[in-house]
Amino acid sequence: MQADLKVFKHFGVYGLSVLSAATAQNTLKVSAIERMDGSFLYDQLNTLLADIKPAAVKTGMLLSAEAVRAVVRVVTSFGLRNLVTDPVILSTTGVRLLDKKAAGVMIEELFPLTRVITPNIAEASTFTGMALSDEASMEQAAITLKRFGPEVVIITGGHLEDETLDLLYDGKSFVRFRGRKIAGEFHGTGCAFSAAITALLARGAAVTDAVREAVEFVKQAIESAVTLGKGMRLLNL
Repeated sequence: MQADLKVFKHFGVYGLSVLSAATAQNTLKVSAIERMDGSFLYDQLNTLLADIKPAAVKTGMLLSAEAVRAVVRVVTSFGLRNLVTDPVILSTTGVRLLDKKAAGVMIEELFPLTRVITPNIAEASTFTGMALSDEASMEQAAITLKRFGPEVVIITGGHLEDETLDLLYDGKSFVRFRGRKIAGEFHGTGCAFSAAITALLARGAAVTDAVREAVEFVKQAIESAVTLGKGMRLLNL
């Protein structure tokens, strides 16, 4: 949440936030998770949106089916556009952040309302049931994910061995964003990436242009990352 707000400020947009869950975590681990009641999440969203209608919206860790449905309800009732769904399933340290029922609800109810989904390779594999090990399998997974209803699919490929490959698919063609893989473990790269796309869409950018700029932004944040704790390095946002 803190990282998202930093990214929004960097791109010159004003961020509003609500919590779907709270975590106790550091650069080494997630030690505890406390979920928000679905009705309270809806109250947070409804109260904000009754006053201010955002130009773009992103989701991060939702955790429960109730949280996903609260988001679906407000996106539909307020006619929100430019929804970026970052389908967070696991923390970088391997703790599950989206339960299995919620994953199904996300596919059936949230993805069809979404302009851009931004799963990484592991998340894309979970949602499609495919093993993603190379560019060809990423393409097949993107095609499957597109069938779930989002306007654009972006599979982030930082977990491939030799290079980074962020693959965009809009149902007609693929756009590939390749880069040099930077050694090390970094906290919050996916969140920063989806937040950057959201901010740029809010400013009126086309999706492909937003992704291109977001890729470069995250690359620079990784290259200048700082070591404050004993585990993963933190992006310089």
